[in-house]
Amino acid sequence: MSERRPTLHLWLGTLLFVAILPATLIGWVPFWITRWEMGPPLLGLGATRWLGALLIAAGLPVFADFLWRFVQEGHGTPAPVAPPTELVVRGTFRWVRNPGYVGVLALVTGQALLFGSATVLRWAAALWLAFHLFVVLYEEPDLRRRFGASYEAYRRAVPRWIPRPPRGRQP
Repeated sequence: MSERRPTLHLWLGTLLFVAILPATLIGWVPFWITRWEMGPPLLGLGATRWLGALLIAAGLPVFADFLWRFVQEGHGTPAPVAPPTELVVRGTFRWVRNPGYVGVLALVTGQALLFGSATVLRWAAALWLAFHLFVVLYEEPDLRRRFGASYEAYRRAVPRWIPRPPRGRQP
């Protein structure tokens, strides 16, 4: 059985991490680019604003579920210095292996569409590339090392980036 850290300690660490990194990626950078002022709709389609609002509305609960499960089920934080000690495979993790990153990307892409900002859309693309490289080069090898066969079974059952409904039994 893995070591259990006090939950309050984990929540404080998670909140500090979120206040620094995700808040910058999701909030400060898009604000710095747009000042949260509406530009013309991307592609000249007003429907892109609705799609943006939908992505934001979908991204928030995905990101919140990711945080909740890392602390409550994984007994860790999103910060690499205090990662989960248990493999998290429930909730949004049943649909996609990286719901935290997917939530962040939905929020940033949603802002790009809502505010009509091609620059924020390019920011979202740069984030996806950085996330992908971090996941492939650091996180996945680390998870293989720490969780072994459990992670391999999970990796085979659940996609990395494109969410899909769970199929059959999962680890």
